[in-house]
Amino acid sequence: MNLTCKIDFRYTIIVAKRVKKLSWLKRVSLFVFTLPLMGCTTVPTTMQDERLQNYVPKVTKADFNYNPMQTPIAKCYKKELKSGEDISGATLIEDGLSAFVIRAAFARMATKTIDLQTYIYSNDFSSKVLIGELKKAADRGVKVRILLDDYGTKSDIVDVMLLNQHPNIEVKVFNTVSNRSKLLYYPQFLLDFNRLNSRMHNKLFIVDNIAYITGGRNVGSNYFYPETASNFSDTDVLFIGDMTKYATASFDDYWNYHLSIPASVFPKAKSKKALKKLEKKFKEIEKKSQEDIKQYNKIISLVQREYEKKNFDFSWGRGKFLADPPSKVEMSMAEKEEYNGDIIKALQHLWKETNDSVYMSAAYFVPGQGGLEHMLHEEKSGVHMTIVTNSLASTNAPTVYAKWEKYRKKLIESGAEVYEFMLSAENLRGKEHDRERHQSSFSVLHSKTIVFDDDISWIGSFNLDPRSAYYNTENVAIFESKEFADKLREMIIRDTKTSWRVTMEDGEPVWTGSRPGDKKPRVYHKSPDTTIFRRIWKNITNLVPEKFV
Repeated sequence: MNLTCKIDFRYTIIVAKRVKKLSWLKRVSLFVFTLPLMGCTTVPTTMQDERLQNYVPKVTKADFNYNPMQTPIAKCYKKELKSGEDISGATLIEDGLSAFVIRAAFARMATKTIDLQTYIYSNDFSSKVLIGELKKAADRGVKVRILLDDYGTKSDIVDVMLLNQHPNIEVKVFNTVSNRSKLLYYPQFLLDFNRLNSRMHNKLFIVDNIAYITGGRNVGSNYFYPETASNFSDTDVLFIGDMTKYATASFDDYWNYHLSIPASVFPKAKSKKALKKLEKKFKEIEKKSQEDIKQYNKIISLVQREYEKKNFDFSWGRGKFLADPPSKVEMSMAEKEEYNGDIIKALQHLWKETNDSVYMSAAYFVPGQGGLEHMLHEEKSGVHMTIVTNSLASTNAPTVYAKWEKYRKKLIESGAEVYEFMLSAENLRGKEHDRERHQSSFSVLHSKTIVFDDDISWIGSFNLDPRSAYYNTENVAIFESKEFADKLREMIIRDTKTSWRVTMEDGEPVWTGSRPGDKKPRVYHKSPDTTIFRRIWKNITNLVPEKFV
């Protein structure tokens, strides 16, 4: 009996003693109310658990015994990919709709395998449509592997878990919480804080071991559709070619790690009734939205044709794919705070080799004292920095913003250009924006991109903050191509046009910028578009130690 089961058992005994003192009617009511919470519904937290002794994988190494260069996706760019053994192509995916459509189109072009690794799976409309594309691929015989972070999923009955019942789809959950009772879900974090506080933040979508998408986007409508109340402004990159094999190798490391638990042991994920309900829902959507689906299919087909005609805007170059090892989540607190993995080493190396400029779009920017000192030294040496990050109004993490303020002043005073993302204009109502803005209606900068010397690009899931550096597992792609770096740099510069330029006057920050229709720039001496309550809350959250933000 594990510890969480013991807690369940002791809790039940205490309740039973108190129930004796209640009336018969109250006892029945209490029993009905607490029935779902009683017992010991647990899942393994490791593949070494005896309950998984008879586990047989559905997707095996043999399913990858094919030549990626012989797949239709590779054949379209056969000439470019053969020009060098380590050549890859990269194209920016700037907006959410394109990010969704390209994923769907490549799922339809898949002939062999699809791997999806994500931190958050939101189980909303766009998520259902995307996994519907994965199911159609599996129906054609494509082998599909889906790896989810447990905390980012937060449910045993999400649709993607049910897909595990398909003979060609296997779903696993990384770093699981053992007891699935809602009552005990969060208390378990106190019992195993070191492991459960670290999450799998990696994002990968790999098709036929020849193309992959990485960047900041999770799976959810607020990452794909700008119409959602809380939309993430993000950046992905589609890569084809040599780099993909390293992305697949990283996926394999996580997939085969002992903390990746098959969905088949989650009781709710085995519900045949829930799967039939999901399939019925798919059919209802097709029946009620025939015209919309017709237009949707036209768009997906158009993207496929554009790819086949080689009209995708690829830049060609060489690159590396790096990821933290899955064992990072099991390191002790002391080991994590001393951790210096491949991603951090690569970042330090690129900074050291940079001579002229660095452009950064960083959703959460807390460089730490060591990182700050390095940046100040680089700026003093002639390496000019342009930084775009969230404003207090746009951020979904005021705790992170509170820590960022400490570094902002010194960076600005060193000569760095600092911008804070402006709340999207369509979400601002009336003259007194800070009074009329709904907290759920804002656009959050979510990109994690850097351009070094207009030559080397950095993109992935890695935030420039302590959580990414020491606790969560992350992945990044580093791509050497001046053409691609120019495109990424221009995208970051466009973000500065819709951001507040932050400067210092008499030791205090000043925000300057223009919204559409403004005849002259606006100037603020306090965080734009925020209420006094948000500013107070930010000050309160500043009490949280920096290493935990």
